[in-house]
Amino acid sequence: MFSIVVTRQRVTMTQRKRLSNTQNTPQSRRQHGTLVAEEEDDDPTFTQPSSSQVQRGLERFTPAQVDQKTAEVVQYFLMKDQKKIPIRRAGLVKDVVKEYRNIYPEIMKRAERLFDQVFGLKLVEIDKKNHMYILINKLETVEGSSPINTPTSPKMGLLFVILSIIFMKGGVVRENLIWNTLKKLRVDPGEKHEEFGDVKRVVTDEFVRQRYLEYVRIPHTEPVEHEFHWGQRAEEEVSKAKILEFMGQLHEQDPQSWSQQYREAHSTPSSSQASTRSQQR
Repeated sequence: MFSIVVTRQRVTMTQRKRLSNTQNTPQSRRQHGTLVAEEEDDDPTFTQPSSSQVQRGLERFTPAQVDQKTAEVVQYFLMKDQKKIPIRRAGLVKDVVKEYRNIYPEIMKRAERLFDQVFGLKLVEIDKKNHMYILINKLETVEGSSPINTPTSPKMGLLFVILSIIFMKGGVVRENLIWNTLKKLRVDPGEKHEEFGDVKRVVTDEFVRQRYLEYVRIPHTEPVEHEFHWGQRAEEEVSKAKILEFMGQLHEQDPQSWSQQYREAHSTPSSSQASTRSQQR
């Protein structure tokens, strides 16, 4: 199945780029049983300015200064988004906004408008509690498509296969099933892969940090076991309908024959996400 995903996209070796700066595995921590990347906590000294505070803050800067700071924020997002890792408000305020924090909402509003009108991107806050943002290709999602409808690299093909397994199994899959399936596709997580390197690290660390996957510890298991869920970014970017179409082609079956998955894939985005989340709890 994995070879079919890659072959369908006609990916050549010359088109494949390896991320040399992802060789070192960052430390990680657990939140409510979920393995997530170790990241800086939100700045406790920063609170969202009120409208009146923003208005007073704007009086301190010239329009050119505000435009310049907005451009710096946009550049920061574009640079960070190359690794597909969500951008935290804490890092954004600390590294870029700095002394302009009193007009943070205005800067973000302008940045959002620039992403929309100039770059065709949509700025999405995927975690309102921890204030984490991602960029989505707005032009593709408007047309009902998404960046992972048709994987453009072997690594995205690997992710597509894993997301397909999770979706077809009802939204939650034990890790052993993932590893056993990948072995059948000649991608052994216990061996170094020519294309992916350390497969287990890519799946449980890189894809988790990018919020494509959630890697959750199963309580009261000995030895310790984990399960995979779709991550927040996958919920925003990936079309379940396209996954079902792919599975139908692969098994030469009508996608509607999987009635539960078909209903979920063709429901509204909000109800689809709610359905997936309810299955995960």
